[in-house]
Amino acid sequence: MWQKIKRFFKILGPGLVTGASDDDPSGIATYSQAGAQYGLATLWTVIITFPLMTAIQEMCARIGLVTSAGLTTTLKKHYSKPVLYIMIIFSVPAIILNIGADIAGMGAVANLLFPAIAPIWFSLFFTGLLMLLIIYLPYNRFVSVLKYLCLALLLYIIVPFLTGPDWKKVFHSLFIPTLSADRNFIGMLVAILGTTISPYLFFWQTAMEVEDVKALKGQIMVNKRLIAVGADNADPQRREKRLMDLIIQKMGFDVNMGMLLSNLIMFFIILTAGTALYNNGVRKIETVEQAAKALQPVAGDLSYLLFAVGVIGTGFIAIPVLSGCMSYIVSETFGWKGSLDKKFHQAKGFYIIIIVALLLGLSMNYLGINPVQALIYTAILYGITSPVIIAIVLHLANNKKIMGDYTNSRLSNTLGIITFVLMSLSAAYLIYLQFFDPS
Repeated sequence: MWQKIKRFFKILGPGLVTGASDDDPSGIATYSQAGAQYGLATLWTVIITFPLMTAIQEMCARIGLVTSAGLTTTLKKHYSKPVLYIMIIFSVPAIILNIGADIAGMGAVANLLFPAIAPIWFSLFFTGLLMLLIIYLPYNRFVSVLKYLCLALLLYIIVPFLTGPDWKKVFHSLFIPTLSADRNFIGMLVAILGTTISPYLFFWQTAMEVEDVKALKGQIMVNKRLIAVGADNADPQRREKRLMDLIIQKMGFDVNMGMLLSNLIMFFIILTAGTALYNNGVRKIETVEQAAKALQPVAGDLSYLLFAVGVIGTGFIAIPVLSGCMSYIVSETFGWKGSLDKKFHQAKGFYIIIIVALLLGLSMNYLGINPVQALIYTAILYGITSPVIIAIVLHLANNKKIMGDYTNSRLSNTLGIITFVLMSLSAAYLIYLQFFDPS
């Protein structure tokens, strides 16, 4: 059994980590709010978001594989500088705020488990430990650690079975959408969409495919067989085409599994809050520690413990992704050499950016910035950048000069356009609520 799990995890790569990082502490807080406030009414969004986020992440992954360059480098090469700088201006602050909110969430949940230690000490400890892991672990080892940390997400699958949900109502809510004109309900749908389809994931997916393809050039695992491409006697162009086809096939499976895991966890978190909390009159949830604490009296100590430990585990997945993503964006923008497969002395600038990102995120604990408020600002910044980046990704993925034989299919374009429209409407509504709605 364990050997099968190891083989399965070996096949998977950037897609799994990207999907798992999408369920970070701030995402868990959003899904918990949705369940606590509206019960199972938002459960159907799991079905809607899965194909949309999968389509966009697959495009980003394919761009990385074909161009052998990160999304920022590709933007620099094919678009004007103002477009690139706008992406940086909105993306970098959002990533830092997201890191800060996740660190604060991890510290607060750890404090629930060990009340004698203040949350800030846990936040300091987690930040320091993450720095050591990111800087000193080689890329392959680092990704392996992240992949096995994904198992922490499985804790959220267990929790609902401890609360005894009405499965008939669950499946009805999953497949029959509930809609309401209430502005708060629409706001929650916008929040869910923004949380699941976040711009930083686009940059991370592209960069990680570039890193991952280096290890796949000599050999590739497909259908449980190790195919030595170098042994192929075909001409070099055909051999290269065959290799790329196999890599893209593997990537598609990886991305699908990663996004499936992400949405599966989203489903179970909304289900947990929608049954254990909503049904017991707990409707006001703003943070992950509130969600964990609220579970204890209504669902028992075990549910509370599993939920809390899961928050810490997801933080260890998401924060390296966020900080690494920021470093790739800044490094590629200024042409600095560096990546996660380099040692610190080989890419000092790259790792210094990661350290700065973590320290800036940690500093939110000292500056008195409310994590909930930070998430609101993050959602606004992500909401502004998402439609623009999705439009650029669609353009890149359909450009034959860049992608050659690997441009988008009709299905990819259809899902991509739907995602662009929904994210644009979400961004417009979010901005309206924050700045123009007098109520």
